[in-house]
Amino acid sequence: MQATKITEQNAASLSLESAEELLKSLQECVAIGLRTLKTVCTVEKKLDTKLLDEHQFASYQLAFCTAEVAAATYFLEYSKGSSADSHEHAFALLFSSDTFQTVMGRLKTVCLEVGVELETLTVIENSPNAKAAFLNSGPNMVSMLGSDIAEGKVGRLHSGLGEEKELVRETFSRFADEIVAPLAEEIHREDKDIPEQIIKAAAELGCFGTCIPEKFGGLQPDETSDSLSMIVVTEELSRGSLGAAGSLITRPEIAARALLAGGTEKQQQAWLPKLASGEMLCAISITEPNTGSDVAAVSMKATATEKGWILNGSKTWCTFAGRSELIVMLARTNSDSSLGHRGLSMFLIEKPAFSGHQFEHCQIEGGKLSGKSISTLGYRGMHSFDLFFEDYFVPNDHLVGETEGIGKGFYFTMAGFSGGRIQTAARATGLMQAAFEKAVTYSAERRVFEKALNDFQLTQIKLARMLSTITACRQFSYAVANLLDKGEGQMEASLVKLFSCRAAEWLTREAMQIHGGMGYAEESAVSRYFVDARVLSIFEGAEEVLALKVIARELIEKASRS
Repeated sequence: MQATKITEQNAASLSLESAEELLKSLQECVAIGLRTLKTVCTVEKKLDTKLLDEHQFASYQLAFCTAEVAAATYFLEYSKGSSADSHEHAFALLFSSDTFQTVMGRLKTVCLEVGVELETLTVIENSPNAKAAFLNSGPNMVSMLGSDIAEGKVGRLHSGLGEEKELVRETFSRFADEIVAPLAEEIHREDKDIPEQIIKAAAELGCFGTCIPEKFGGLQPDETSDSLSMIVVTEELSRGSLGAAGSLITRPEIAARALLAGGTEKQQQAWLPKLASGEMLCAISITEPNTGSDVAAVSMKATATEKGWILNGSKTWCTFAGRSELIVMLARTNSDSSLGHRGLSMFLIEKPAFSGHQFEHCQIEGGKLSGKSISTLGYRGMHSFDLFFEDYFVPNDHLVGETEGIGKGFYFTMAGFSGGRIQTAARATGLMQAAFEKAVTYSAERRVFEKALNDFQLTQIKLARMLSTITACRQFSYAVANLLDKGEGQMEASLVKLFSCRAAEWLTREAMQIHGGMGYAEESAVSRYFVDARVLSIFEGAEEVLALKVIARELIEKASRS
């Protein structure tokens, strides 16, 4: 499908090469900023946390600059596989032009603090490439792309997936449309459990085994990783419903990665096949009331006995804890708080499945585990629980790695979370796709001032930017999946999570706005998308913690070696 033709003057003003050069100039400015922060925050050849915290705003802005430039760079790379007059080219250039202006704005807010000369930014901003970017993102240019969307000439850009992966996507797309979507609104409005109808159908499709090796009954090749399939499946499930389907494979994926990283062969044989088949559903319990994203500060007490461990303490935000038969939990097996993360171990807790918003499980030995769901704005269906452990007994063979796993729980947790961030990015993309589709349909049907809503320039501009953002997030996540399968891409996984989750908040807001008053009504799906999107920047690494403690810190450390 060819993009709308533009004037020769405009067409000659912009190219993929000039867009790439413009992004590189921004990257160079970001690199200067990172080196400056390295210099001012280093004491005795080590980064000083207190000094870094004095530059949180600058670090935060540079982290987002890096994520945004990366998204645009991967979008441009993807578009090179299409013809110069294609929609793929046009939307990649639009996104790059918008990114330039966004990143330039961020740099201006911190340039004096991070050693980037304002004159340097002015020179870049007045360059021919920058002028071409401003022209490319002008209202007339963007609205022409939006009119192509309104006229049905383009709705979803070519995925770039191979035949096998495209078949997987289509299969789960049908599942989302036929099984999940018809139930999604009722689950959300009435805060119901995910019905067995969805869980059983997902299990039959192999949904829970996407990240588990074939030798354990999963779909993952035994010798290689296939993160891309996980991303494709997650996106389509999330398009159906974030709360009722989009997170179904997240918890078994985290549990599987942790077991594969540290579990004994017996433990892997005992639990992975059950997780892969959906016979056993699981939850992940890491967060505590006073720790949040600071995993190393976990204080849940695990006391050794002759035959196992006694757990005492509380956890919070344990999603799907009621319905799950297995809870993967982090606890402190060494009371010496100075050990930090080295005093933590991971446990596998088996329990009966419970429906509803609260439960209580009492052991014959006298221990008790109780849970109560937390009322939330969105992300309903799975329910997130506060958990309370009172002298709860766990046998020795339920300690991941058994004796060899004592003190290694933090590392198993990080191994489990390694795919969580990119999967959350895919969830954001699926949610955005659903919101975009509703916005396109409604804007065609709704008439305002005797015109269809999608005939107005502002609506067309919104639709064009929505599609460019969705495609950027999708191709960014695909690229990172390929990196992860090569044993690389940990930083990029954090970047795509940071970028995509923030993008989902903006895009679902725009979809809601296009619906006007109907968008604010609960009967409209876009209201659900809007409140669901808000959780994405919070879980799997809160935005601020991810930007400051993970992304910025690592970027600054790398700058110190450059």
